[in-house]
Amino acid sequence: MFQPLKGIRVIDLSQVLAGPYATYQLALMGAEVIKIEKPGEGDWTRTGGPLPELAEQRMALGFLGHNAGKRSVTLDLKTPEGLAIARQLMADADVFVENFKPGVAERLGLAFEALRGINPKLVYCSISAFGQDGPFSNRPAYDHVIQGMCGIMLTTGKPGDGPVKVGAPYIDYATGMNAAMAIMAALREVDRIKTAVHVDVAMLDTAMSLMASLMSTHLTTGWKPVQNGNEAWSASPSSGAFETADGILMLAANHDAQFRDMCMAIGREDILQDPRWENVAERHANWKSLRETLEKTFLTEPAMHWENVLAAAAVPAGRIRGLDEMLAEPQVAARGLTREIHVDGHEGTIHIPTMSFKANGENSTTDLIPQRLGADTDSVLRAAGYSQDKLDALRSAKVI
Repeated sequence: MFQPLKGIRVIDLSQVLAGPYATYQLALMGAEVIKIEKPGEGDWTRTGGPLPELAEQRMALGFLGHNAGKRSVTLDLKTPEGLAIARQLMADADVFVENFKPGVAERLGLAFEALRGINPKLVYCSISAFGQDGPFSNRPAYDHVIQGMCGIMLTTGKPGDGPVKVGAPYIDYATGMNAAMAIMAALREVDRIKTAVHVDVAMLDTAMSLMASLMSTHLTTGWKPVQNGNEAWSASPSSGAFETADGILMLAANHDAQFRDMCMAIGREDILQDPRWENVAERHANWKSLRETLEKTFLTEPAMHWENVLAAAAVPAGRIRGLDEMLAEPQVAARGLTREIHVDGHEGTIHIPTMSFKANGENSTTDLIPQRLGADTDSVLRAAGYSQDKLDALRSAKVI
Protein backbone atom coordinates (compact mmCIF):
# COMPACT_ATOMS: atom_id res chain seq x y z
CA MET A 1 0.00 0.00 0.00
CA PHE A 2 1.31 3.45 -0.96
CA GLN A 3 1.44 5.34 2.35
CA PRO A 4 4.29 7.88 2.10
CA LEU A 5 2.74 10.11 4.78
CA LYS A 6 2.19 7.40 7.38
CA GLY A 7 3.21 8.79 10.77
CA ILE A 8 2.50 12.41 9.74
CA ARG A 9 -0.09 14.18 11.90
CA VAL A 10 -2.14 16.97 10.32
CA ILE A 11 -4.36 19.42 12.21
CA ASP A 12 -7.03 20.62 9.80
CA LEU A 13 -8.88 23.83 10.61
CA SER A 14 -10.15 24.36 7.08
CA GLN A 15 -13.72 24.26 5.82
CA VAL A 16 -15.79 23.78 2.66
CA LEU A 17 -13.66 22.64 -0.30
CA ALA A 18 -10.10 23.74 -1.15
CA GLY A 19 -8.65 23.16 2.33
CA PRO A 20 -10.53 19.94 3.09
CA TYR A 21 -9.65 18.60 -0.37
CA ALA A 22 -5.96 19.31 0.32
CA THR A 23 -6.00 17.44 3.62
CA TYR A 24 -8.05 14.66 2.04
CA GLN A 25 -5.16 14.07 -0.37
CA LEU A 26 -2.84 13.80 2.63
CA ALA A 27 -5.19 11.33 4.33
CA LEU A 28 -5.30 9.21 1.18
CA MET A 29 -1.52 8.94 1.38
CA GLY A 30 -1.52 7.77 4.97
CA ALA A 31 -1.42 10.94 7.09
CA GLU A 32 -3.43 11.09 10.30
CA VAL A 33 -5.70 14.08 9.72
CA ILE A 34 -7.50 15.54 12.72
CA LYS A 35 -10.27 17.84 11.58
CA ILE A 36 -11.21 20.42 14.19
CA GLU A 37 -14.84 21.54 13.91
CA LYS A 38 -17.28 23.75 15.79
CA PRO A 39 -19.34 21.83 18.37
CA GLY A 40 -22.90 21.17 17.23
CA GLU A 41 -22.30 22.52 13.73
CA GLY A 42 -19.14 21.25 12.10
CA ASP A 43 -17.98 21.97 8.57
CA TRP A 44 -20.53 23.90 6.50
CA THR A 45 -20.65 21.04 4.01
CA ARG A 46 -21.94 18.54 6.58
CA THR A 47 -25.49 19.67 5.75
CA GLY A 48 -27.36 20.11 2.47
CA GLY A 49 -27.04 18.18 -0.74
CA PRO A 50 -29.23 15.66 -2.56
CA LEU A 51 -29.57 13.06 0.24
CA PRO A 52 -31.51 14.55 3.19
CA GLU A 53 -31.11 11.41 5.33
CA LEU A 54 -27.35 12.04 5.30
CA ALA A 55 -27.65 15.80 5.78
CA GLU A 56 -29.81 15.27 8.86
CA GLN A 57 -26.91 13.31 10.40
CA ARG A 58 -24.44 16.03 9.37
CA MET A 59 -22.90 13.52 7.00
CA ALA A 60 -23.87 15.13 3.69
CA LEU A 61 -22.51 13.76 0.45
CA GLY A 62 -20.45 16.90 -0.24
CA PHE A 63 -18.74 16.48 3.11
CA LEU A 64 -17.99 12.78 2.71
CA GLY A 65 -16.27 13.24 -0.65
CA HIS A 66 -13.56 15.44 0.87
CA ASN A 67 -13.39 14.35 4.49
CA ALA A 68 -13.70 10.58 4.73
CA GLY A 69 -10.71 9.04 6.45
CA LYS A 70 -10.20 11.99 8.81
CA ARG A 71 -10.75 12.11 12.57
CA SER A 72 -13.29 14.63 13.87
CA VAL A 73 -12.62 16.68 17.01
CA THR A 74 -14.97 19.44 18.16
CA LEU A 75 -13.52 22.57 19.78
CA ASP A 76 -15.00 26.00 20.36
CA LEU A 77 -12.13 28.26 19.34
CA LYS A 78 -13.97 31.28 20.72
CA THR A 79 -13.21 30.04 24.24
CA PRO A 80 -9.80 30.26 25.92
CA GLU A 81 -9.99 26.57 26.78
CA GLY A 82 -10.74 25.58 23.17
CA LEU A 83 -7.85 27.64 21.86
CA ALA A 84 -5.51 26.19 24.47
CA ILE A 85 -6.43 22.65 23.44
CA ALA A 86 -5.95 23.50 19.77
CA ARG A 87 -2.50 24.91 20.47
CA GLN A 88 -1.62 21.80 22.47
CA LEU A 89 -2.60 19.57 19.54
CA MET A 90 -0.57 21.71 17.14
CA ALA A 91 2.49 21.46 19.37
CA ASP A 92 2.66 17.74 18.55
CA ALA A 93 1.60 17.98 14.89
CA ASP A 94 3.65 17.93 11.72
CA VAL A 95 1.25 20.03 9.64
CA PHE A 96 -1.36 22.70 10.35
CA VAL A 97 -3.82 23.78 7.64
CA GLU A 98 -6.12 26.79 7.88
CA ASN A 99 -8.25 28.70 5.41
CA PHE A 100 -9.24 31.68 7.51
CA LYS A 101 -9.39 35.08 5.90
CA PRO A 102 -5.94 36.67 6.38
CA GLY A 103 -5.68 38.17 9.86
CA VAL A 104 -8.13 35.83 11.61
CA ALA A 105 -5.49 33.27 12.63
CA GLU A 106 -3.41 36.06 14.16
CA ARG A 107 -6.38 37.35 16.17
CA LEU A 108 -6.96 33.82 17.48
CA GLY A 109 -3.32 33.48 18.49
CA LEU A 110 -2.79 30.80 15.84
CA ALA A 111 -0.56 32.73 13.44
CA PHE A 112 2.59 31.16 12.04
CA GLU A 113 4.97 33.06 14.31
CA ALA A 114 2.99 32.07 17.40
CA LEU A 115 2.83 28.39 16.49
CA ARG A 116 6.44 28.05 15.37
CA GLY A 117 7.32 29.12 18.91
CA ILE A 118 5.68 26.00 20.33
CA ASN A 119 6.49 23.72 17.37
CA PRO A 120 9.73 24.72 15.64
CA LYS A 121 9.36 22.08 12.90
CA LEU A 122 5.75 22.76 11.94
CA VAL A 123 4.57 22.98 8.33
CA TYR A 124 1.97 25.75 8.44
CA CYS A 125 -0.30 26.00 5.38
CA SER A 126 -2.54 29.00 4.78
CA ILE A 127 -5.16 28.71 2.04
CA SER A 128 -7.07 31.82 1.04
CA ALA A 129 -8.66 33.54 -1.93
CA PHE A 130 -5.84 35.97 -2.74
CA GLY A 131 -2.94 35.09 -0.46
CA GLN A 132 -1.52 36.61 2.71
CA ASP A 133 -0.28 39.83 1.06
CA GLY A 134 -1.20 42.20 -1.74
CA PRO A 135 -4.05 44.73 -2.03
CA PHE A 136 -6.73 42.02 -2.39
CA SER A 137 -5.51 39.90 0.52
CA ASN A 138 -8.33 40.80 2.89
CA ARG A 139 -11.09 40.02 0.40
CA PRO A 140 -13.14 36.83 0.65
CA ALA A 141 -14.02 34.84 -2.48
CA TYR A 142 -15.35 31.54 -3.74
CA ASP A 143 -14.55 29.50 -6.83
CA HIS A 144 -16.97 31.29 -9.17
CA VAL A 145 -15.74 34.70 -8.03
CA ILE A 146 -12.13 33.76 -8.78
CA GLN A 147 -13.23 32.32 -12.13
CA GLY A 148 -14.73 35.69 -12.96
CA MET A 149 -11.63 37.61 -11.90
CA CYS A 150 -8.83 35.44 -13.28
CA GLY A 151 -9.75 35.71 -16.97
CA ILE A 152 -10.84 32.13 -17.67
CA MET A 153 -14.48 33.10 -18.21
CA LEU A 154 -13.51 35.30 -21.15
CA THR A 155 -11.63 32.45 -22.82
CA THR A 156 -14.44 29.92 -22.36
CA GLY A 157 -17.44 29.64 -24.66
CA LYS A 158 -18.03 30.75 -28.23
CA PRO A 159 -17.22 34.26 -29.48
CA GLY A 160 -20.11 36.55 -28.60
CA ASP A 161 -21.51 34.31 -25.89
CA GLY A 162 -20.35 36.55 -23.08
CA PRO A 163 -18.43 35.23 -20.05
CA VAL A 164 -18.89 31.47 -19.47
CA LYS A 165 -18.02 29.78 -16.16
CA VAL A 166 -16.37 26.36 -16.07
CA GLY A 167 -19.06 23.94 -14.88
CA ALA A 168 -17.22 22.34 -11.93
CA PRO A 169 -15.52 24.29 -9.08
CA TYR A 170 -12.19 23.43 -10.64
CA ILE A 171 -10.25 26.26 -8.98
CA ASP A 172 -11.22 24.97 -5.53
CA TYR A 173 -10.10 21.47 -6.43
CA ALA A 174 -6.90 22.67 -8.11
CA THR A 175 -6.12 24.85 -5.08
CA GLY A 176 -6.52 21.82 -2.85
CA MET A 177 -4.14 19.82 -5.03
CA ASN A 178 -1.71 22.75 -5.11
CA ALA A 179 -1.82 23.02 -1.31
CA ALA A 180 -1.21 19.27 -0.89
CA MET A 181 1.84 19.53 -3.16
CA ALA A 182 3.10 22.57 -1.22
CA ILE A 183 2.66 20.78 2.11
CA MET A 184 4.58 17.71 0.96
CA ALA A 185 7.37 19.90 -0.38
CA ALA A 186 7.43 21.81 2.91
CA LEU A 187 7.70 18.58 4.91
CA ARG A 188 10.83 17.77 2.92
CA GLU A 189 12.14 21.30 3.48
CA VAL A 190 11.61 21.06 7.24
CA ASP A 191 13.69 17.89 7.19
CA ARG A 192 16.39 19.77 5.29
CA ILE A 193 16.56 23.06 7.21
CA LYS A 194 15.28 21.85 10.60
CA THR A 195 12.90 24.76 11.12
CA ALA A 196 9.23 25.59 10.53
CA VAL A 197 7.94 26.49 7.06
CA HIS A 198 4.90 28.62 6.15
CA VAL A 199 3.33 27.91 2.75
CA ASP A 200 0.87 30.50 1.44
CA VAL A 201 -1.55 29.05 -1.15
CA ALA A 202 -4.03 31.30 -2.96
CA MET A 203 -6.96 30.44 -5.18
CA LEU A 204 -6.12 33.28 -7.56
CA ASP A 205 -2.49 32.18 -7.86
CA THR A 206 -3.64 28.66 -8.64
CA ALA A 207 -6.16 29.87 -11.22
CA MET A 208 -3.55 32.00 -12.96
CA SER A 209 -1.05 29.14 -12.95
CA LEU A 210 -3.61 26.98 -14.74
CA MET A 211 -3.29 29.49 -17.61
CA ALA A 212 0.50 29.64 -17.53
CA SER A 213 1.08 29.75 -21.29
CA LEU A 214 -1.63 32.37 -21.76
CA MET A 215 -0.06 34.58 -19.09
CA SER A 216 3.39 34.23 -20.59
CA THR A 217 2.23 34.99 -24.12
CA HIS A 218 0.23 38.05 -23.08
CA LEU A 219 2.99 39.54 -20.95
CA THR A 220 5.63 38.88 -23.60
CA THR A 221 3.77 39.86 -26.77
CA GLY A 222 0.66 41.74 -25.71
CA TRP A 223 -1.58 39.03 -27.21
CA LYS A 224 -4.98 38.91 -25.55
CA PRO A 225 -6.85 35.58 -25.37
CA VAL A 226 -10.41 35.47 -26.65
CA GLN A 227 -13.25 32.98 -26.60
CA ASN A 228 -12.64 30.27 -29.17
CA GLY A 229 -15.45 27.84 -28.43
CA ASN A 230 -14.45 24.20 -28.70
CA GLU A 231 -11.46 24.78 -30.94
CA ALA A 232 -8.04 23.48 -29.95
CA TRP A 233 -5.45 25.88 -28.58
CA SER A 234 -3.04 24.55 -31.20
CA ALA A 235 -5.11 26.41 -33.84
CA SER A 236 -4.53 23.49 -36.18
CA PRO A 237 -7.34 23.26 -38.77
CA SER A 238 -7.40 19.49 -38.30
CA SER A 239 -7.89 19.78 -34.54
CA GLY A 240 -10.86 20.83 -32.44
CA ALA A 241 -14.57 19.97 -32.56
CA PHE A 242 -16.13 18.20 -35.55
CA GLU A 243 -19.79 17.35 -36.07
CA THR A 244 -20.53 13.70 -36.75
CA ALA A 245 -23.71 11.79 -37.52
CA ASP A 246 -24.78 11.80 -33.86
CA GLY A 247 -22.68 14.29 -31.92
CA ILE A 248 -19.36 16.05 -31.61
CA LEU A 249 -15.91 14.49 -31.95
CA MET A 250 -12.92 16.19 -30.37
CA LEU A 251 -9.88 15.64 -32.60
CA ALA A 252 -6.20 16.48 -32.28
CA ALA A 253 -4.27 15.96 -35.52
CA ASN A 254 -1.73 18.69 -34.95
CA HIS A 255 1.47 17.73 -36.74
CA ASP A 256 2.22 16.17 -40.13
CA ALA A 257 2.40 12.58 -38.93
CA GLN A 258 -0.91 12.80 -37.08
CA PHE A 259 -2.54 14.52 -40.07
CA ARG A 260 -1.33 11.81 -42.41
CA ASP A 261 -2.44 9.01 -40.09
CA MET A 262 -5.84 10.63 -39.66
CA CYS A 263 -6.45 10.95 -43.40
CA MET A 264 -5.45 7.33 -43.96
CA ALA A 265 -7.62 6.09 -41.09
CA ILE A 266 -10.80 7.85 -42.25
CA GLY A 267 -10.30 6.75 -45.85
CA ARG A 268 -9.42 10.17 -47.23
CA GLU A 269 -5.98 9.57 -48.70
CA ASP A 270 -6.99 11.99 -51.45
CA ILE A 271 -6.64 14.87 -49.02
CA LEU A 272 -2.92 14.15 -48.79
CA GLN A 273 -2.58 14.65 -52.57
CA ASP A 274 -4.38 17.99 -52.64
CA PRO A 275 -1.88 20.88 -52.97
CA ARG A 276 -4.11 23.11 -50.81
CA TRP A 277 -3.26 20.98 -47.80
CA GLU A 278 0.15 19.49 -48.58
CA ASN A 279 1.94 21.08 -45.60
CA VAL A 280 1.20 22.91 -42.36
CA ALA A 281 1.45 26.36 -43.94
CA GLU A 282 -0.96 25.45 -46.75
CA ARG A 283 -3.40 23.86 -44.32
CA HIS A 284 -3.48 27.03 -42.25
CA ALA A 285 -3.91 29.17 -45.36
CA ASN A 286 -6.79 26.99 -46.56
CA TRP A 287 -8.18 25.99 -43.20
CA LYS A 288 -11.85 26.66 -44.05
CA SER A 289 -11.94 24.33 -47.05
CA LEU A 290 -10.08 21.65 -45.09
CA ARG A 291 -12.51 21.86 -42.19
CA GLU A 292 -15.48 21.60 -44.52
CA THR A 293 -13.98 18.60 -46.28
CA LEU A 294 -13.21 16.77 -43.05
CA GLU A 295 -16.62 17.52 -41.57
CA LYS A 296 -18.41 16.11 -44.62
CA THR A 297 -16.61 12.84 -43.98
CA PHE A 298 -17.20 12.84 -40.24
CA LEU A 299 -20.94 13.45 -40.76
CA THR A 300 -21.25 10.06 -42.47
CA GLU A 301 -20.73 8.01 -39.29
CA PRO A 302 -21.41 8.27 -35.53
CA ALA A 303 -18.80 9.84 -33.25
CA MET A 304 -18.04 6.52 -31.56
CA HIS A 305 -17.17 4.97 -34.91
CA TRP A 306 -14.61 7.69 -35.60
CA GLU A 307 -13.22 7.50 -32.06
CA ASN A 308 -12.51 3.80 -32.51
CA VAL A 309 -11.11 4.22 -36.01
CA LEU A 310 -8.77 7.01 -34.96
CA ALA A 311 -7.73 5.27 -31.74
CA ALA A 312 -6.62 2.28 -33.82
CA ALA A 313 -4.44 4.69 -35.84
CA ALA A 314 -3.03 6.33 -32.65
CA VAL A 315 -4.66 9.67 -33.52
CA PRO A 316 -5.99 11.49 -30.42
CA ALA A 317 -9.77 11.72 -30.67
CA GLY A 318 -12.76 11.29 -28.39
CA ARG A 319 -16.54 11.51 -28.53
CA ILE A 320 -17.93 14.15 -26.19
CA ARG A 321 -19.41 12.38 -23.19
CA GLY A 322 -21.44 13.34 -20.17
CA LEU A 323 -20.06 12.66 -16.70
CA ASP A 324 -22.45 9.72 -16.34
CA GLU A 325 -21.15 8.18 -19.55
CA MET A 326 -17.49 8.53 -18.58
CA LEU A 327 -18.05 7.08 -15.12
CA ALA A 328 -19.62 4.04 -16.77
CA GLU A 329 -16.55 3.45 -18.95
CA PRO A 330 -14.31 0.50 -17.97
CA GLN A 331 -11.30 2.85 -18.12
CA VAL A 332 -12.48 4.67 -14.99
CA ALA A 333 -13.01 1.39 -13.16
CA ALA A 334 -9.56 0.20 -14.22
CA ARG A 335 -7.97 3.30 -12.74
CA GLY A 336 -9.78 2.96 -9.40
CA LEU A 337 -10.82 6.62 -9.26
CA THR A 338 -13.62 6.06 -6.77
CA ARG A 339 -14.18 3.98 -3.66
CA GLU A 340 -17.39 2.62 -2.16
CA ILE A 341 -18.25 3.39 1.46
CA HIS A 342 -21.33 2.94 3.64
CA VAL A 343 -22.90 5.25 6.21
CA ASP A 344 -25.39 4.12 8.83
CA GLY A 345 -28.84 5.46 8.11
CA HIS A 346 -28.40 5.43 4.35
CA GLU A 347 -29.40 2.44 2.30
CA GLY A 348 -27.09 1.94 -0.61
CA THR A 349 -23.52 2.59 -1.57
CA ILE A 350 -21.79 5.97 -1.46
CA HIS A 351 -19.01 6.63 -3.96
CA ILE A 352 -16.16 8.96 -3.06
CA PRO A 353 -12.95 9.92 -4.92
CA THR A 354 -9.59 8.31 -4.29
CA MET A 355 -6.08 9.35 -5.38
CA SER A 356 -5.83 10.66 -8.93
CA PHE A 357 -2.72 8.61 -9.65
CA LYS A 358 -1.38 5.10 -9.11
CA ALA A 359 1.78 4.08 -7.28
CA ASN A 360 3.36 0.73 -8.05
CA GLY A 361 0.30 -0.08 -10.10
CA GLU A 362 -2.17 0.53 -7.29
CA ASN A 363 -4.43 3.29 -6.04
CA SER A 364 -4.64 4.13 -2.34
CA THR A 365 -6.45 1.49 -0.29
CA THR A 366 -6.33 3.29 3.05
CA ASP A 367 -9.47 3.05 5.16
CA LEU A 368 -11.85 5.89 4.34
CA ILE A 369 -14.21 5.60 7.28
CA PRO A 370 -16.38 8.73 7.55
CA GLN A 371 -16.56 10.12 11.06
CA ARG A 372 -19.56 11.76 12.64
CA LEU A 373 -19.14 15.22 14.12
CA GLY A 374 -16.90 15.02 17.18
CA ALA A 375 -16.60 11.22 17.06
CA ASP A 376 -12.89 11.31 17.92
CA THR A 377 -12.87 14.16 20.42
CA ASP A 378 -12.55 12.00 23.51
CA SER A 379 -9.97 9.59 22.12
CA VAL A 380 -7.75 12.37 20.76
CA LEU A 381 -7.93 14.43 23.94
CA ARG A 382 -7.40 11.42 26.20
CA ALA A 383 -4.23 10.69 24.25
CA ALA A 384 -3.25 14.32 24.90
CA GLY A 385 -3.57 13.76 28.66
CA TYR A 386 -7.15 14.80 29.46
CA SER A 387 -8.99 12.75 32.07
CA GLN A 388 -12.63 11.71 31.69
CA ASP A 389 -13.62 14.19 34.42
CA LYS A 390 -11.91 16.99 32.50
CA LEU A 391 -13.61 15.93 29.28
CA ASP A 392 -16.98 15.92 31.01
CA ALA A 393 -16.32 19.41 32.35
CA LEU A 394 -15.28 20.69 28.93
CA ARG A 395 -18.40 19.19 27.38
CA SER A 396 -20.63 20.74 30.04
CA ALA A 397 -19.02 24.11 29.31
CA LYS A 398 -19.64 23.51 25.58
CA VAL A 399 -15.93 23.79 24.80
CA ILE A 400 -15.98 20.40 23.05
